[in-house]
Amino acid sequence: MENRKMICPDADPVLASFIEGLDVDTSHHRMVNQQNKCGYGLQGVCCRLCSNGPCRLSPARPKGVCGADADTIAARNFLRSVAAGSGCYIHVVENAAKQLEKAAKEKAPLKSGAALSRLAEALQITGRDDWEKAEKIAQAVKEDLYRPVDEKMELVEKIGYPARVETWKKLGILPGGAKDEIFNAVVKTSTNLNSDPVNMLMQCLRLGISTGVYGLVLTNLINDILMGEGEIGFDPVGMNVIDPECINIMVTGHQHALFSDLEAYLASDEVRKMAEEAGAKAVKIVGCTCVGQDFQLRKASGCDVFCGHAGNNYTSEAVLATGCIDLVVSEFNCTLPGIEPICDSLQIPQVCIDDVAKKANAEYDPYQYERRREISQNIVSKALASYRIRGTRGQGQDLLKRFSNAFSGLSSARMEPSDLQNALESLIAPQGGRSNPMAQHGHMEAITGVTEVTLKNFLGGNYSALINLIKEGKIKGIAGIVGCSNLRAKGHDVYTVELAKEMIKRDILVLSAGCTCGGLENCGLMSREAAELAGPGLKEVCKALGIPPVLNFGPCLAIGRMELVAGDIARELGVDIPQLPVVISAPQWLEEQALADGAFALALGFTLHLGLPPFVTGSPVILDVLTNQLKDLTGGCLMVDTDVESSAKALEQVIIEKRKGLGL
Repeated sequence: MENRKMICPDADPVLASFIEGLDVDTSHHRMVNQQNKCGYGLQGVCCRLCSNGPCRLSPARPKGVCGADADTIAARNFLRSVAAGSGCYIHVVENAAKQLEKAAKEKAPLKSGAALSRLAEALQITGRDDWEKAEKIAQAVKEDLYRPVDEKMELVEKIGYPARVETWKKLGILPGGAKDEIFNAVVKTSTNLNSDPVNMLMQCLRLGISTGVYGLVLTNLINDILMGEGEIGFDPVGMNVIDPECINIMVTGHQHALFSDLEAYLASDEVRKMAEEAGAKAVKIVGCTCVGQDFQLRKASGCDVFCGHAGNNYTSEAVLATGCIDLVVSEFNCTLPGIEPICDSLQIPQVCIDDVAKKANAEYDPYQYERRREISQNIVSKALASYRIRGTRGQGQDLLKRFSNAFSGLSSARMEPSDLQNALESLIAPQGGRSNPMAQHGHMEAITGVTEVTLKNFLGGNYSALINLIKEGKIKGIAGIVGCSNLRAKGHDVYTVELAKEMIKRDILVLSAGCTCGGLENCGLMSREAAELAGPGLKEVCKALGIPPVLNFGPCLAIGRMELVAGDIARELGVDIPQLPVVISAPQWLEEQALADGAFALALGFTLHLGLPPFVTGSPVILDVLTNQLKDLTGGCLMVDTDVESSAKALEQVIIEKRKGLGL
């Protein structure tokens, strides 16, 4: 029997089988070797801020050398994580605003005038033409990002749901300048400074609000202007979208606007001709991680160089291992360090266009708007060169391996000139076209292009139809299952997929955004046939409308779009957001960004479920605030449950209670 290394569980059996047979190391393998976790780290009660430490707290050692207790240490660690996560999102919206400003100054084409008009109206911005309005929008966003912490961000009141903004004002958590809030959090959590856990948790909520309004909502609205809007449709998903006869560029990250010129350049006659001369059908972009989800969302506004979305972050190693990728371009996180040795082994070059995502073995070609065409040309040049070396040489083979095979057995024998010639010919001769070993992976359809705009248009211009279905009980409520993929929460996408199944079985409509979408797509829950898995009421609705029971909002940034949907529904009902029969779950949250997302959800007043506890369980004060006291402050509440069925029951009960509160 073949000796296969153990891997963690995976909701996607086709993907699991492929990874089991690989001779490369992946996250699925490393998770098995990293199952034993540090108990102090899990509870958040390890401090290494000063050289007296690291101090690890326990009942026998309840305080660090400085006197900090578990509440202080856990709160400092938590706030630092939320600040780092907020910083990631603020970096993305800052770059998007810079891109919009430069495009406006250059009078470059803007792909959606409608999106520009909506955002300008919301921000009360006027101008002589679209370019002046776009420039003013960009400048207004940047001005808010750069304000000092004691100057309140002005756009929060224009974008945020009014009742929520009033609550935030009363609680004193309306944020100041986003960058200064992050700076303040880092200072506050330094050695022998703040020791008030409640004060630090309030700072987390401020960071959550600035993260949500700017990093989530405004990033999407700016990108709609630059990249075009979504359009509801159905597309194939999974590694089956990769065409081995094309030159394939895998993209990872979150900053779609940085690929605008590359997308246009790949569609040009110049690149098409170069691809044909190299023996390929075309040069294609393969979506992986959230930037792939965003390409998928906007496919109708783009061009045919995007072949589709292959999978989420923990699928990326397997995507490379197909042998059909010729270049990786990264620009933000979810770019796993684990791809580096695979790229080395298969001789897949890497280019990084933002140094925050610089890989050890990647070329760094910093993105600058003025150099965008030069950068695109460099990327295409490297992809073409890589394909010429790799593209005709068979599945996943590289030159070193073939050189070794060609000369195997010759080293101990006398080598004749003819032997050398034959070996070299076998090395450089085409081996027949490459094939995609994962051509059967994924699903032939998944709903795409769902946004706060397209969903409302689909429903007739408002949410009355959806509200009526909720009132009738055919749809009990809505669950946002969002965020990351994670290997510790039952395995790759396992918790996400199983929880979604449980929720739709209970007649609860599921909306998803983030890496969760990758697993839900590839496992078929975003296809129309998944209606058969729903409860009788939701099943009837899905079949009547021709939709799946799980709707795809795209990248993790689109969590902000879901907040806009919630605000519109609340507005039509005349209630505040916490009163809605809506719950949020991040069953497989992974990164510090997810904690910033979670802080936004709690500030909005949602019940937030996590499938893994955050690293604060060593602090009784933090647990009490997040699970109890917060209900009387923002209306939000944290729920942690590691079991799928009991989580679904608890979330359903929250929805039932919210329905009762609305008299339903």
